[in-house]
Amino acid sequence: MRKRTHGRPISDSTFAGANIADLAALPLTVLAEKLRAEQDDSVARVVVEDLLARIEALAELGLGYLAMDRATPTLSAGELQRLRLAATLRSTLFGVVYVLDEPSAGLHPDDTQALLRVLDRIRAAGNSLLVVEHEPEIIRHSDWLVDVGPGAGEHGGRVLYSGPLDGLRTSADSVTRAHLFDPPAPVGKRRTPAGKIELRGVSRHNLVETDVDFPLGVFTAVTGVSGSGKTTLVTGILAAAVRDHLGASRSHVGDDEEPAADTSRHVRSITGLDAINRLVEVDQRPIGRTPRSNLATYTGLFDGVRKLFAATDEARRRKYSAGRFSFNVDGGRCETCQGEGAVAVELLFLPSSYSPCPACHGARYNPETLEIRYRDKSIADVLALTVDDARGFFADVPAVARSLETLHDVGLSYLTLGQPATELSGGEAQRIKLATELQRTRRGHTLFVLDEPTTGLHPADVEVLMRLLHVLVDAGNTVVVIEHDMTVAAGADHVIDLGPGGGDEGGSVVAVGAPAEVARAGAGRTAPYLREVLETAG
Repeated sequence: MRKRTHGRPISDSTFAGANIADLAALPLTVLAEKLRAEQDDSVARVVVEDLLARIEALAELGLGYLAMDRATPTLSAGELQRLRLAATLRSTLFGVVYVLDEPSAGLHPDDTQALLRVLDRIRAAGNSLLVVEHEPEIIRHSDWLVDVGPGAGEHGGRVLYSGPLDGLRTSADSVTRAHLFDPPAPVGKRRTPAGKIELRGVSRHNLVETDVDFPLGVFTAVTGVSGSGKTTLVTGILAAAVRDHLGASRSHVGDDEEPAADTSRHVRSITGLDAINRLVEVDQRPIGRTPRSNLATYTGLFDGVRKLFAATDEARRRKYSAGRFSFNVDGGRCETCQGEGAVAVELLFLPSSYSPCPACHGARYNPETLEIRYRDKSIADVLALTVDDARGFFADVPAVARSLETLHDVGLSYLTLGQPATELSGGEAQRIKLATELQRTRRGHTLFVLDEPTTGLHPADVEVLMRLLHVLVDAGNTVVVIEHDMTVAAGADHVIDLGPGGGDEGGSVVAVGAPAEVARAGAGRTAPYLREVLETAG
């Protein structure tokens, strides 16, 4: 006989005074406490000991706040990678090469230290670790370093250095070198708030009757270990409250996002929302999921390019309109690939992949359209230009040049105009979205919300991002970022630190104020790492 509660099947059987659904809903650290209380049970001892060993491995990697019934799609890439690492800790294998792609992504510095201890144990067991990483602390901990660069895209691809860490000091072309041995001062200013949004009695997930103020007209960083309540507070409560106030709806909510809250049920009172006229949530989701979407179309600069081609003498003689040069409609596009430049290859039991179109070979257009030239280039040639090359090519075309200058300012000069959305990293997609916002003529009184914007970014790219965010604030806007990177927190005007731990141990405002004030507070796990960055810069 089975009963169903809130959509969950629940067995009548219990253990430690709870049924399996209740146990599965507990944070792993709380579950471990319940299991330890049952270790004296002779029947359950063997199973309990095995479960405790598994939970300890997860807790060591900073995942103790997770519950067993947490849906896999809601886990971040960093959490999934650490789950796999936890399984490795219990393995007796040796002589294995483990390849990890940015394992520190989404980790608080305190959790990064735990990750390093785990990596050391895997190496000490006779294994090898190959780690792709941007986090300086992880890089400094390595035995052998391979630095690739010097730039990105066509400006990179060279092995600049390969050897022990100290040898990188002699690599003149390395951008990484300065951030490891002589870190630059955090990019930041100190501004006076123009007002504030007051949240009182916030109660959701691990936030219980929490009071917090978000200053307006400044750059605010919300910090804290994983699971401390940052995303719930910022995207689940603050952004949702502003959205409700403006009468807007969220354009997309993915499986891995904090669902919007009914703020009237989760907040006792909110004041200060009248000062916000617009909400922009910038994340690392792709700007498109097929090759049809690209840099030029997303930023809008392609509209100007198509008009230029339509205005040429040959195009007017053939009566081609700007629509002829769109690869999204019939007429000028290649009909074999429908203007995508690639065709999907369906594979049994594997995800679909794309290969170049056999008809247009990636050009996207039919031969007749490609015959139209603007300054001796076809529309496909223009899409193949990098942002840097296109800046010179369209320097005298204001409608196009403005977009290109903005893309250059956010550090994306190496991308091609036709770069498919499927080939962009999360950090690149995020900067494209920010560049698009910078082009808008309407400025001021906008709230920008960013959830861990530096994930996957090299420290040099973080500097570029920080300068960009400060430009938004200088224009009269408010920026709120959820962040683990202490250089970002050190460069903010205001810091809100949640904690002290994750899950049930979090949800409290541990410290609040200017970066130096939070660093001096000494409370929580963020203060010592923030203090270290400020002292290094000072």
